[in-house]
Amino acid sequence: CLSLFFQCDNAKGLKAFYDAIKYGPNHLMVFGGVCATVTSIIAESLKGWNLVQLSFAATTPELADKKKYPYFFRTVPSDNAVNPAILKLLKHYHWKRVGTLTQDVQRFSEVRNDLTGVLYGEDIEISDTESFSNDPCTSVKKLKGNDVRIILGQFDEEMAVKVFCCAYDEEMYGSKYQWIIPGWYENLWWESWINSSQCLSKNLLAAMEGYIGVDFEPLSSKTNKTISGRTPQQYEKEYNAKRGDGQSSKFHGYAYDGIWVIARTLQRAMNLLNSTNKHQKIEDFNYTNHKLGKIFLNAMNETRFFGVTGEVVFRNGERMGTIKFTQFQEQKEVKVGEYNAVDDKLVIINNSIRFQGLEPPKDKTIIQEELRKISLPLYSILSALTILGMIMASAFLFFNIKNRNQKLIKMSSPYMNNLIILGGMLSYASIFLFGLDGSFVSEKTFETLCTVRTWILTVGYTTAFGAMFAKTWRVHAIFKNVKMKKKIIKDQKLLGIVGGMLLIDLCILICWQVVDPLRRTVEKYNMEPDPAGRDISIRPILEHCENTHMTIWLGIVYAYKGLLMLFGCFLAWETRNVSIPALNDSKYIGMSVYNVGIMCIIGAAVSFLTRDQPNVQFCIVALVIIFCSTITLCLVFVPKLITLRTNPDAATQNRRFQFTQNQKKEDSKTSTSVTSVNQASTSRLEGLQSENHRLRMKITELDKDLEEVTMQLQDTPEKTTYIKQNHYQDLNDILSIRNFTDSKDGEKAILKNHLDQNPPAQWGSSDPSRTSKDPIEDINSPEHIQRRLSLQLPILHHAYLPSIGGVDASCASPCVSPSASPRHRHVPPSFRVMVSGL
Repeated sequence: CLSLFFQCDNAKGLKAFYDAIKYGPNHLMVFGGVCATVTSIIAESLKGWNLVQLSFAATTPELADKKKYPYFFRTVPSDNAVNPAILKLLKHYHWKRVGTLTQDVQRFSEVRNDLTGVLYGEDIEISDTESFSNDPCTSVKKLKGNDVRIILGQFDEEMAVKVFCCAYDEEMYGSKYQWIIPGWYENLWWESWINSSQCLSKNLLAAMEGYIGVDFEPLSSKTNKTISGRTPQQYEKEYNAKRGDGQSSKFHGYAYDGIWVIARTLQRAMNLLNSTNKHQKIEDFNYTNHKLGKIFLNAMNETRFFGVTGEVVFRNGERMGTIKFTQFQEQKEVKVGEYNAVDDKLVIINNSIRFQGLEPPKDKTIIQEELRKISLPLYSILSALTILGMIMASAFLFFNIKNRNQKLIKMSSPYMNNLIILGGMLSYASIFLFGLDGSFVSEKTFETLCTVRTWILTVGYTTAFGAMFAKTWRVHAIFKNVKMKKKIIKDQKLLGIVGGMLLIDLCILICWQVVDPLRRTVEKYNMEPDPAGRDISIRPILEHCENTHMTIWLGIVYAYKGLLMLFGCFLAWETRNVSIPALNDSKYIGMSVYNVGIMCIIGAAVSFLTRDQPNVQFCIVALVIIFCSTITLCLVFVPKLITLRTNPDAATQNRRFQFTQNQKKEDSKTSTSVTSVNQASTSRLEGLQSENHRLRMKITELDKDLEEVTMQLQDTPEKTTYIKQNHYQDLNDILSIRNFTDSKDGEKAILKNHLDQNPPAQWGSSDPSRTSKDPIEDINSPEHIQRRLSLQLPILHHAYLPSIGGVDASCASPCVSPSASPRHRHVPPSFRVMVSGL
């Protein structure tokens, strides 16, 4: 047997081999070859010499090519032998996604290529393959960028130091990462290269903590006796004793087993020759005897025994050995498991692998999609508030129906009030639907809810505010009637107005649903760390109700609702001076529109900004709806409830119109019915006020003249005829005042009646029967006294009594009973001029 032991010098190796062939005896086999370069050159030429080569130290994967090296065997496993062991380890921890980091050296590249073939088809993805020559930091950064958690490295000790320094800088160590590197490094290998890096020793050790090294097993850990009769432990003890202080080699066990392989091969060949051809012996072998060479080749390939390195078995010339796993724990390497290639079995020693976290690292960032759902306690609280609001609305509905025949409620249009309540209850109901998401309902149901809740809220809003604005429009239409005619606007017409508003809503919603219906969409947000500290990342997802042209449809709805609000504000402003509480809700409508508008603007803005926070968004939307619905219902019904409880007739008493002109207020009495109310225009009112003032001044002048006439009647009876003739026209002026301010004949003054019964012609005529009587006697006669009183008393009564708190000028007679006064009877509304003495 030719043994080759030489330094890694190709020339010396070839020369030694050829010298042995040429000058030495015939050799049956070649044993040895440590350096891969020399071994490969010799192994490639053995076919021509019919020599079988057995190496115990050449691990280069290149020698596994049987087409190129058909006569090459080795007792040491190849570097590629670790790849099946790595595959088994990956499967054991369910790692299905890895990355490789390889030094640009042929030895490592070959291992990497073979590993790719081993992993191919095993449902394990190599997500990134990086290589480097001198600086591995760029490659390490790329691995991190590709979210590689399990890194399979192939590099020497010097590069290993640089790799782990880069890993420390990129924070690719700890509980989230697992490094698997060659395990054939020397003991304390990092200490030899730490100075060549810019990494601190503690940082390097922190990054190295927990890495797993993979290498062949130098000696078997089993206690079985080997072919030599010794156990592996006995052999090791004897080896160390004979070695003394000499340097130990990890290949000594494979060399020992190699001798036994050669012995068993020769023995098997001899037995085969003895059984088949007794005339031929192994001593007859020469370099041209291909038959014997083939016998040696087959005999070695079939050799199998238990040696100090484990089960010795060859498969296509490759040793099926044992691969060990070591882990770097607390600055030392600890054996944690082994892989038996013969049985294809991985054994982890008592779960000795210690990971940095609570569990093995994940092969990638585990992205757990988590639906951001509405909190159940929050939904419960807001639902409770909504139920309270609906109970309040139901109470208002009961109050409105029960008191619908009360004058206060009847004048406020109870049917419209019912619509306001219905709209509020629909708005309340939409809150329940807004709170239902994927945690409560299925995806299909959620998509249906998207449409239903939009319809309910839209219709509820229009019903409530449409009814409120329709009521205000009726007040506006009646009180702004410049023609001073009766104007009857029944509830049926108001219902038609509300129905028209709802029809517009339905047209918009139907077009929306047909052309571009709402769909369930899922929005994914950036990953977040797990709050529980697990090695996973949370990707929040959120359900939305959206469609292709969401902005356009929302713009149409908002524009329509905005116009409705503006119209309501206009009506509330126009009717602000109508002071009939039972009819006019303009003040409350203004307050309601203001609060609703402000809350809707704030709510829409905050809701848009909190799209990624469903709890906050739902809380804002729900509170806005609750506030708007509640404030609207309370502003409409609470004043009526208070008024009806405290003073039921207050709303129907003192029904006057209050108008403001140049900082002056004039009260005009009016009688109001539910279906007809008249109001003069501003221009006509100004004319009436001016005419009233002029007539008052005229009355004052006539009062003075009347007083003078009365005094003269007492002193000079001769002037009676002159006085009567001169002042008849002035008295008629007084009557014309009453006739101007009241168009009804039944309400003319007593003075007019009196003058009509005593025409002026009688004033200037003389009675022949009395012309001969004494003038003094004639003036003081009962007939003249009665005639003077009949003229003076009615005029004084109508001129002065109103100015001192007496009856007004509309009284038909100073003796009329109070029950006949306009204050106590129903008179069609009209504007009257108060005649009073100034």
